[in-house]
Amino acid sequence: MVKKKKTEKKGKKPHKNKPTSRKYTKYQIEGDKIIRGKTCPRCGPGIFLMDIKDRLYCGNCRYTEFKGKEK
Repeated sequence: MVKKKKTEKKGKKPHKNKPTSRKYTKYQIEGDKIIRGKTCPRCGPGIFLMDIKDRLYCGNCRYTEFKGKEK
């Protein structure tokens, strides 16, 4: 005879804490002006580009802009 495998009970999964969005780092307030970070030209104004040392990158659509060499 074949032995039956024991199945675990299905129920609620434990809640996992997720890291919060850090979109507040893309805004700067100087006096009365609000300076926004660069947004993705493909995705629109809701998606910001990630600033890496030599490029700007969109994690949503993989759009990349390379920064020019600065002296």
